Amino acid sequence: MLELFALDDFKIGVKKFADLSFPKGYYYYVGSAQKNLSHRLKRHAKKTKIIHWHIDHLTSHSGIILKNIFIIPNAPKEIEWKLANSFEANFNTNIIAHGFGNGDTRETKTHLFFKSKSIPYSHFCSVYQSIVRLIPSSIETFG
Repeated sequence: MLELFALDDFKIGVKKFADLSFPKGYYYYVGSAQKNLSHRLKRHAKKTKIIHWHIDHLTSHSGIILKNIFIIPNAPKEIEWKLANSFEANFNTNIIAHGFGNGDTRETKTHLFFKSKSIPYSHFCSVYQSIVRLIPSSIETFG
């Protein structure tokens, strides 16, 4: 899971979301990265890259800062959609872009969630401790 902070309101260059204005605040992106985890996280930390996935539009944006990466070691693929389906209710987040990042998991409304203030790490742990062990990771590890 990526935690991103948008310094200001912004728009992205995806036709599906062209009419949306994304507000300043915190964004949480749930992904699985089933293969090449280290490579994928290094890619997310880079600002300059070829845009491939929806999340690339945020991670490459100059007004968005990658704040934290939360890793779930050895998680099965279904954890991705289980987390995405419970995220909105568990953390009182909003969905700005329905269908964002969920091309491979149609069981979800989105994989991107918004909150004006950050969600404390302790809250993640208390919600998910019975399912998985979240490990916060320094961005420098992957940069």
